[in-house]
Amino acid sequence: MTDKTMPALRFRGFYDAWEQRKLGEIVEIKSGKDYKHLNKGKIPVYGTGGYMLSVDSALSYHSDAIGIGRKGTIDKPYVLYAPFWTVDTLFYSIPRQNYELDFVNYIFQQVHWKQLDESTGVPSLSKLTISNVSVKVSKFSEQQKIGSFFKQLDNIITQNGRKVDLLKQLKQAYLQKIFSQELRFAGYNDDWKERKLGELTNSFSGGTPSVGNASYYNGDIPFIRSGEINSDKTELFLTESGLKNSSAKMVSVGDILYALYGATSGEVGISKINGAINQAILAIKPRGAYSSHFIIQWLKLQKQNIIDKYLQGGQGNLSGSIVKDLILSVPNFEEQQKIGSFFKQLDSLITLHQQKLNLLKKQKQAYLQKMFI
Repeated sequence: MTDKTMPALRFRGFYDAWEQRKLGEIVEIKSGKDYKHLNKGKIPVYGTGGYMLSVDSALSYHSDAIGIGRKGTIDKPYVLYAPFWTVDTLFYSIPRQNYELDFVNYIFQQVHWKQLDESTGVPSLSKLTISNVSVKVSKFSEQQKIGSFFKQLDNIITQNGRKVDLLKQLKQAYLQKIFSQELRFAGYNDDWKERKLGELTNSFSGGTPSVGNASYYNGDIPFIRSGEINSDKTELFLTESGLKNSSAKMVSVGDILYALYGATSGEVGISKINGAINQAILAIKPRGAYSSHFIIQWLKLQKQNIIDKYLQGGQGNLSGSIVKDLILSVPNFEEQQKIGSFFKQLDSLITLHQQKLNLLKKQKQAYLQKMFI
């Protein structure tokens, strides 16, 4: 059996058992205050959602702390570096002597704060509740080692997150400049021509077999729903009978899939599987000399415009006829391919860095589980 007084993974040279403590023994919990009487300055004011503005006074001038929500967002603790001010909905917890800030921060990160919610309305915590949380801690030298390790890992995660955000912003800028023809690949000078999307493509939507007929489900045919248009797998599968006895339609790898209904309205993807679609998806197949990757990038660029025009207030659904009547400008096929290929490579780069970021976050969670009790 695992010794509950020691974590599963430790730095070399540390063998002492961890000791049980209450958070009130580890940190001094202090209340935030209203800042509206203060003048503008250089000292940051924090709330449960993070930085708000800067003022000319501080609640803590020299002691760093961990912010934890008193009301509202109670499950997102974060480090506060002095000097700072916190509003009255955010406690700040200053580590006591022999307790290292970053180590204590990661202890706070692992407490299930929502389970300690004391209200029936807006989530709330009290100093007493926080103080009574039992945790296990190591000696100060090991705390320093662990805190430093996770701080470095968080810095790497933050850097990778910024890289993903930057690539997404870069792509959005390229979309706007290329589709407005402000930016073009060398050697392409022909005018673009306006066309309705329905003139360039064939399209159709699907349907859903009766859920009351068990013989229609648990077959071998992937059944794609609107939330799965960018996925390489599905949760549901149809039988041949389910496909034949419904309006569900088959799509192939490479077909454009456009979400018509619900929260995913306006989302677009290229099918990664051969499967059937339901009525919330419009399958779009380019005719002749028109590029799928060019069309899909144009639809991504136009997503917000389409939602604003046809789904006022986020209500309602799109339809196949609306999508077919969308007007876009298109260059010759060779330039379409050039543009489509450029964005396909950029999307692959974004996906690669996003996967790296997701892996780093999973690794951090695994380390937290093994290096803390």
